[in-house]
Formats: sequence, structure tokens, C-alpha cells
Amino acid sequence: MALFQPFPNYVWNLSVAIALENGGRIGEIMDMIEPLKAKAKAGEDAGTADFMAEWVRMADKLADLATEDIAAGRAFSAGDKLKRAAIYYLTGERMQAHGSAGREETYAKALDCFNQGLAHCADPVERVTTPYEGTTIAGLFHRAPVTGPAPCVLYCNGLDSMKEMLWLGGFAQALAKRGIHTLCVDQPGTGEALRLQGLPATPYAERWASPWVDWLETRPDVDPARIGMTGISLGGHFAPRAVAYEPRFASGAAWGANHNWREVQDKRMAREGENPVPHYWGHVYWVFGATSHEDFLSKSNDMNLNGHLGRITVPFLVTHGAQDRQISVDYAHQTYAQLVNSPQRELKIFTVREGGVEHVGADNMSFGNDYIADWFAETLGGRTAS
Repeated sequence: MALFQPFPNYVWNLSVAIALENGGRIGEIMDMIEPLKAKAKAGEDAGTADFMAEWVRMADKLADLATEDIAAGRAFSAGDKLKRAAIYYLTGERMQAHGSAGREETYAKALDCFNQGLAHCADPVERVTTPYEGTTIAGLFHRAPVTGPAPCVLYCNGLDSMKEMLWLGGFAQALAKRGIHTLCVDQPGTGEALRLQGLPATPYAERWASPWVDWLETRPDVDPARIGMTGISLGGHFAPRAVAYEPRFASGAAWGANHNWREVQDKRMAREGENPVPHYWGHVYWVFGATSHEDFLSKSNDMNLNGHLGRITVPFLVTHGAQDRQISVDYAHQTYAQLVNSPQRELKIFTVREGGVEHVGADNMSFGNDYIADWFAETLGGRTAS
């Protein structure tokens, strides 16, 4: 199994793969790709404005078609188109450098289409907020079809994803089938927290994860003794860090082991490994609120898990793709080896036999969705069969 690679550079191909794994349709994507093939040859940073223009054009068309569906009383059809438009807007926006023309407008369109899509499809999802450092941070709470208090998993972004992508990727739906609620969040440095409130990332994930646990404990449909946490990509730092320092988590998982992300920056400066987004250094400066390269390195210095994982005393799963081109599989072995006080630790490397071998399953997220959902069902008291 391999990553779909219509372009000559990894970053553009990764964006296409993300869109496909988040509900995009291959025919629509091929229509967007075709005019961009020649422009991709100039490199991963050049041509990103053209990239967004093509994806926005398709998303605008879907939004127009959804308006026609609504006029005809076909809300379900409209909702599906609007959610697909949202992922196309987000894919185009994600490729832009900070401050690029049209980026803010495109992100606003994405949020509007996504929220309308949920409403028209009557999806069991609500946008929620919790207090954080004098303001609020936002999430999407997906209710499982269960009665009474049930387990819930807090699911956080990586470096460049957004809560809408987390939900569109299917993990919340996989957990719901197993009787588990999901809370997808835009933590500081991502999504709304970064774009609308200017909240930078922090290595100390417990600072924002603990307020979400406080919030979950107020919900009568959540069992406070059965709250888990996971994160995707750079969430492979945030989730273990939060579970280590927030004792109310009952189980944890990392989808992609970012054991020492600060060290990864040294490798990227040495041109080792692939970048997740164009304009990489400008992006990470924005995410961490850095004013220079030295400031960024200082603010990201604690983005490593050495010396922290011994605090985890609950079940913990580490997953990684065998052919991850961004983050070495060696980091998965490091994380697993340091979970010395977890009563139930597991290391799962996705291989070519099953798929999901690329970074966080960009080639096929279904294996990660199912494996991690089963893990939480087994450690939090959900179900793995009807």
C-alpha cells in the first residue's frame, strides 16, 4: 500500500492524501490536481496560492450545489456536499504561508460549511468550549449512541491539523460504534485557537488538557472514571505528555510517536526527512509564537518526552507507520521503552501487510482508526463487537 503521489513533492501529495482520508472524492480531487501538476515542479513552497485557488474553486462549487439541494428540501445531500467543501477549503488553507492573501476568508468558509454540514445531516456533534487562560478553546463533542454515562476520548491535533479534520477522518465514528464518546479539540497552536485567538502551542499539554477533563466531568453522559486521550502526529507528544501529568486519564494512545520533536528540528535543519507543510519554518514560528529561529528553538526545547513517561501509570498504546517519512519509527521504540510504569503498554507498527505505513496512516487511516478505537474499547470498557 502506498501514498497517492500525483505530484513530484511529498508535501503536496500529503495534502491530497489528507483530503482523501477526510472524505474527499477522487474524481473531484483529480479535477483539482490536473491544472496544478506543472506548477508543482517548482517546489513545495512555490505555487501554493495556485493550489488554494483550485481547491477553493471546487469547494465553492459544492457549496453552490448544496444551496440548490437545500432549496429542494434535500438537507442530507446538502450536508454531505458542505462537509466535503469544508475539507477542500481546509486543505487549500493549510498549504498557505502565514499571512497569505485569502487564507482567513478560506478558513471562515471552511468553518461555516462544516457547521452547516453537521446541522443538515443531523450528525450527533456539538461545538463546545472550555475556559483557558482568560479566554476559551473549542472542540467538537461527538455523542456515541449509548444511554447513561459512557467513556470518552479526548483527541487532539498535530502540528497542522484542525478539529474538523480530526472528526472527518472517521476516528470519532469508530469510537461511537464501540460505545465511546469523542471530544476533538483545537488545542493552542492549532485550528481556531491559533487562527482566531492567537494562542501559541505549548510543550506542556496538561495546561489545556486538564481544563477539558474538568469540562468532561460536568457532563452527565460521560463517565469521569473512563476518560482517555490520544493525539495524531505531533499529538504523539501532546497526548503522552498530558497523560503523564493529568492523573484523571484512565488510558492513552499516540497515533505517531513524536518522542523528541525538538530533535526532529535539528534533522530538518540538516534536510533530513520530509516536511508536513510548505513554508515550514514560517509555519512553526507562527504555531509557537516565535519571533526568530533562536526563539522558536527555545520555545520548542521541551518538546521531548525523555524523563516524563515514567509518570504514566495507566494503559498506553504507541502506534507508528513502518515507512513514516517525517518522524522516524525509532521514536516509537523510544516512547514504548520509557513507559516502564504503565501496567499495560503496547507498541503497534503498521506494516505493508495491512497499510497505514506512512505518517499517521496518510496512505490509509482506516487501520489506525480501528486499532486505536479497539484499544480504547478494551481499556475503557467499550465494546469491540455488537
